[in-house]
Amino acid sequence: MGSRAVPLRVMQSGPLTGIKVVELSGIGPGPFCAMLLSDLGADVLRIERPEPIDLGLPTPREFDLLARGRRRIPVDLKSAAGVALVKALVRRADALIEGFRPGVTERLGLGPDDCLAINPRLVYGRVTGWGREGPLASAAGHDIDYIALTGTLHSIGSRNGPPIPPSNLVGDFGAGGVYLALGVVSALLERGHSGEGQIVDAAVVDGAASLMTGMYGRKAAGAWTDRRGENDLDGGAPWYSVYETSDAKYVCVGAIEERFYRELLRRLSLDNENLPDRDDRAGWPRLRARFAEVFRTKTRDEWTKVMAGSDACFAPVLSMTEAPEHPHNKRRNTFVDVDGVVQPGPAPRFSRTPGRIRHGPAQARPGLIEALREWGLSPDEIDGVRKSDALRDH
Repeated sequence: MGSRAVPLRVMQSGPLTGIKVVELSGIGPGPFCAMLLSDLGADVLRIERPEPIDLGLPTPREFDLLARGRRRIPVDLKSAAGVALVKALVRRADALIEGFRPGVTERLGLGPDDCLAINPRLVYGRVTGWGREGPLASAAGHDIDYIALTGTLHSIGSRNGPPIPPSNLVGDFGAGGVYLALGVVSALLERGHSGEGQIVDAAVVDGAASLMTGMYGRKAAGAWTDRRGENDLDGGAPWYSVYETSDAKYVCVGAIEERFYRELLRRLSLDNENLPDRDDRAGWPRLRARFAEVFRTKTRDEWTKVMAGSDACFAPVLSMTEAPEHPHNKRRNTFVDVDGVVQPGPAPRFSRTPGRIRHGPAQARPGLIEALREWGLSPDEIDGVRKSDALRDH
């Protein structure tokens, strides 16, 4: 898909090898998208601010896993030399991604019109929370605010409690970063036919609404209510829920299909008991109480052994400390150790061109000048960068 070949290094792998991406660093969905592209082989060059800024949730660089796998250069985007350097990189790039508020890159001289004028084949990927138009477009916000506006947050939580924020998994990462990555890769694929770049406009509110498509369909069909904790997939159904065990840990069951439900009852030794019909919502409270009573008779690990090898759709609820040590995750190398930090590995997987993490976030391989050289800047251009105020700490 790339417009030009680049030297391959041993550390490079993945289906996006050969694709060059400029990342104007931000928070949330932008870095997550850049991480995904880098894990899948793209050469992502991260443009960072030269001075620290308040990001609300500061993380030491060696543990900032969303910044893994790519080189970084501190560029002063408020200087003419800094903007000129980014434009030189854009000229050689396949894609650019940014996550600023509407109008910011335009004011910097790095908006879509500026960049596409330099490189008509460029895929310009941008992500915002509220979108680029509408009454809230310029308002500050975070994941929790964006998913609140789409009915998503309202749908998550227990029946008698408030909505529960699902960390920033649904908005920033799912609805923002993944949709932006899909958009960028789709535009690169289309460019292979048309030869032209384009703008990818991702908004977390759009992505969050898209993620809720199935629920909106079920609501229209009368199979889903607006009362959280009362539906079949939101913890309302006793056979799709979480239960406490005797050691104050938790297990979950998701026995949606009738045959799996029957297997669950058998493993719980409830198959011969007179229980409410699984589809009778009026009987759900009694059925849930009975399930809860039984699950409290054994520890989490004991229930894991009871359910082993079955189709009861059961799993122990693991902590972040426990998950990397689970035999299934270890067998699949779902988690990897990079520079002494255990973290999720690249996903999805490919048979011929597997993705990989090139290095941890604390490293910048190779050096800044070498990175510019590999991106194709000439010796004169690099010398000009050295003498300018574009790079603050080179």
